[in-house]
Amino acid sequence: MMRSAILALAIAAASLPASAQGMPERLNDYPTEVRADYVFGCMATNGQSRKVLSQCSCSIDVIASILPYRKYVEAEAVLSLQQAGGEQMAMFKSAVVPRTMVAELRRAQAEAEILCF
Repeated sequence: MMRSAILALAIAAASLPASAQGMPERLNDYPTEVRADYVFGCMATNGQSRKVLSQCSCSIDVIASILPYRKYVEAEAVLSLQQAGGEQMAMFKSAVVPRTMVAELRRAQAEAEILCF
């Protein structure tokens, strides 16, 4: 039931032109929960002030404007797998495709850092 309601809302939102939503279309493909999680983590690292809240919110908005949500999720998954040890996880550190995914995320993060902090 919950999935169908979310799907219906997603379809309705997707049918609106980006200008009617008030933001470029790509900015809207990151779920609120993911944005909030990013901001919480960012604030844990950078401080718990109103200024840092603004900077962290800006940061995820910049990342979302550069990197589609699907690519963000893939890069985050690769980063998580890289943290794990073992032979099987070594491919996530050395293969070209995972390295490219992470590099795209790192570039978006670097741009967000420059623009927001």
